[in-house]
Amino acid sequence: MYVEREASVGEPTSQERRNAEQNDRRILGNVVQCDGARATISAYADDVDGAVTGLWTVGKMISINLGSTRTVGLVYEIGKSDRAWSNEGQNAIEVSIELIGEVRDGAEPGARPVFDRGITTYPHIGAVAHRIRTRDLQAVYDLAGRHSITIGTLAQDETIAANIAIDDTLARHFAIVGTTGVGKSTAVSLLLRKSIAARPDLRILILDPHNEFAASLPEYCVRVDSKTLDLPFWMFTLEEFAEVLFRGRETEPEEIDALRDLIPAAKNLYRNPNSGAYLRRGSDALTADTPVPYRIADLLKQIDERMGMLESKTDRPTLRSLKTRIESAAADPRYRFMFNSRLIEDTIHETIGNIFRVPHHGRPVTCFEMAGMPSEVVNSVCSVLARLAFDLALWSEGKLQLLFLCEEAHRYMPADPRLGFAPTRHALSRIAKEGRKYGCYLGVVTQRPGELDPTILSQCSTFFAMRLANEQDQAIIRSAIADSSASSLAFLSSMGQREAIAFGEGVATTMRLKFEKLPSHLLPGTAKREEAASSKAGDDVDLVAIVERLRNVPKPTQQAMAFAEVVDSGRQAGDPDYRKPPAARAPSDDDFDMRYGLKPATFGLRPQND
Repeated sequence: MYVEREASVGEPTSQERRNAEQNDRRILGNVVQCDGARATISAYADDVDGAVTGLWTVGKMISINLGSTRTVGLVYEIGKSDRAWSNEGQNAIEVSIELIGEVRDGAEPGARPVFDRGITTYPHIGAVAHRIRTRDLQAVYDLAGRHSITIGTLAQDETIAANIAIDDTLARHFAIVGTTGVGKSTAVSLLLRKSIAARPDLRILILDPHNEFAASLPEYCVRVDSKTLDLPFWMFTLEEFAEVLFRGRETEPEEIDALRDLIPAAKNLYRNPNSGAYLRRGSDALTADTPVPYRIADLLKQIDERMGMLESKTDRPTLRSLKTRIESAAADPRYRFMFNSRLIEDTIHETIGNIFRVPHHGRPVTCFEMAGMPSEVVNSVCSVLARLAFDLALWSEGKLQLLFLCEEAHRYMPADPRLGFAPTRHALSRIAKEGRKYGCYLGVVTQRPGELDPTILSQCSTFFAMRLANEQDQAIIRSAIADSSASSLAFLSSMGQREAIAFGEGVATTMRLKFEKLPSHLLPGTAKREEAASSKAGDDVDLVAIVERLRNVPKPTQQAMAFAEVVDSGRQAGDPDYRKPPAARAPSDDDFDMRYGLKPATFGLRPQND
């Protein structure tokens, strides 16, 4: 009995035999070269029987057993030194890996493994390389208790969830880059949905140039476009207002100087109608940038008075040109959201509350749809919204958490400083540099990172890089990733749909993932595609509706048509007072001044000079 017991003690147990068999199956090769960042492994592409195993593939993580620790590496290159394949015997190959970090077992039995970035003990020659265990792979991407959301699965193992630290991703700004058609907008929509669920206090403002996100967030979103936007002209700074007046062309310094003097006078007239042109001096003085209401009629009146002054004789051409610009912009139907009649009153609380969802009433997302809007309007409005977003977060003292998401961000923040609108660039740069201190976060989405302002991109601490074919764009992303993960970007030009490489503060280590698949009815742009498909099935294109939208001019009212008939009959009869409308049919000039802040001539109801 004693002899049998001794024999049984010397034999391996069934568990030990099973572990040895698993280790044999996991063994892939041995280390033959190593430097400070990379290692080379000698292995075989086929087994003893000549069957190709396919165990070595680019993009996979492997583990190198060093006893107490296991070094984790990423395969980035595989090759045969002799560039020849033999059907007799095994084919030796060389595998190049990038060293990422180390995995250690927990201090207590049964504890989860712990991953540390960086290498303390480098692999020695002959160290055994094997397939990484699932527990070790989970440890590599573990976020150590940080508040996280699941956005997909790992590309290497779809059974392991891909998590990001949502608070760090938002607070330190993020960027999603990828060429057209790789699922970039879908990834944005998924990320927004997950962020809203994890952060109920978050408000989101999306600059949507293609009008596609509102349909993908129907239960969270409020749609704002040129027809529903109310953004009074008096909320614009002088630079932003000048962008509207000059239609994106170079400004005239003399006209800007005149505006800088006249706008405060018009604001003072609105606040104190009996004060005349007197301007206050001191702490309560008004400037051209102060968001205080005024009327266009008062501004035009100030210009007329200045032109009538004897000492302004040399300035009359400049003032006349400025007056023409203001009247033209006020009468332009594309600027109706700025010069709407009811916006003369102090509606700043209503305007800001509607755009930034305060209170949000269960819909914390605002989609600002810009398709079809003139570029000079888009530039000014985006500048106003970015400036207000930062100021709201600043003065709310952290109570308002706001994400400002820029789709096609290279439009507003181009790399060439001569392009784009300077105030928009400055407002977004301010959010990128200082916004996280006050709860104003920036999300950048672009298909051309090479055309984006590098200052803005450098402030983004988390990147989701999807497929990029352009070499310049790839170089920009390579400059942002840590050297220890640079080889991960070798896959940028060949990744599939919904795949991305995530790196930065929001992830534990560089991670190749595949985003979750959204239901088809929640994909951005689905509604437009279905509408286009249904229109193809129709017989004809509705040309009348297209022309109406092209003109963007409301049809004349019955009162305006009747007034036009009276004016026309008065002109034919030779009545010297034909331009004065009867009180019963049309309002007087004073009525127009008080109600709209504009002259009747601005609306085309009667000629100014005849």
